[in-house]
Amino acid sequence: MRRLPVYFVLDVSESMVGENLQKLEEGLNSIIRTLRQDPQALETVYVSVIAFAGKAKTIVPLIEVASFYPPKLPIGGGTSLGGALFHLMAELDKSVVKTTQERKGDWKPIIYLITDGKPTDSVSSAIAKWKSEYANKTTLVAIALGKYADIGVLKQLTEHTMILENTCDEDFKKFIAWITDSVKSQSKSVSDAPTDSANLAKIDETVLSLIKDVRDLRPADPDYVILTGRCQRTRLPYLMKYERNTQAVKLQDFAIDVTHYMVSGCYPVGEEYFEWSDATTTQLKINTSELLGTPGCPHCGNISAFGMCACGGIMCLNGPGTAVCPWCEEEAVFSPGSVGKEGFDVNRARG
Repeated sequence: MRRLPVYFVLDVSESMVGENLQKLEEGLNSIIRTLRQDPQALETVYVSVIAFAGKAKTIVPLIEVASFYPPKLPIGGGTSLGGALFHLMAELDKSVVKTTQERKGDWKPIIYLITDGKPTDSVSSAIAKWKSEYANKTTLVAIALGKYADIGVLKQLTEHTMILENTCDEDFKKFIAWITDSVKSQSKSVSDAPTDSANLAKIDETVLSLIKDVRDLRPADPDYVILTGRCQRTRLPYLMKYERNTQAVKLQDFAIDVTHYMVSGCYPVGEEYFEWSDATTTQLKINTSELLGTPGCPHCGNISAFGMCACGGIMCLNGPGTAVCPWCEEEAVFSPGSVGKEGFDVNRARG
């Protein structure tokens, strides 16, 4: 039996922490649930999930829809798109059955690459290999979540480059429904009139925009800050997420734009975060004077997730006093005025 391989290549970097990651997990559940109710999809569709942050791994090998169990997505540091592409190409070589003189191979694989950020590794060699050896053998659909993804890189990979600029619940559900309809449509086309051509569902342009020209590309500026901390009590890691905010400040005769980063959440993660992060990534710095808001610890409930040890590690605190750093295991003393108005530099993840 010929299979229709469907690959989901998902960005699980720090910038996805929070609602977007949860929406992706729920979206995968919805897609599989709907495909299981479609007789043609049950006959032909096989699904695989590849996740990438600083590293790329297959978390669900190619498997029939009936046996597919949507996984819990990890989180990691970095956005190694180049590594993800090389990993995807290796998976295609390993898992997709090629047509020979003796048998018909699988149908042309369809790949949904979903990312919300900018690559933190070199992508040029991966893109060159993809375009020369794999682009014509697959249908790659690249989707940028939000307005900060590097659409220019995605556009180099495929003509099917799209942006979901508004990731609110309603639009995200429509986006997931579009992916589901596209998979069903492709499954129907190979079942009824065998073809290797792409047969995507019609795009709702109020939700999803097709990038047709390089003039459509949006700038890829750093618009968020991610800080990694550890709970003082449980020793478990968490991620603090700050989003860029620009406001006009009026002076006597004119106004200037002032940019800072506003806290948007603090999210618990497990130790697997470091397994998915690029260990060679050089930490960037940001001054705390640019950051507004201090969240509480998501693990133990301490009132502040933002205390910094002399070793540079961030930990949670419940007020002034002596604390043992969960990073270096040394004692640190925190006083009420220890932060200072000038701020101090902290390590910032690359996203």
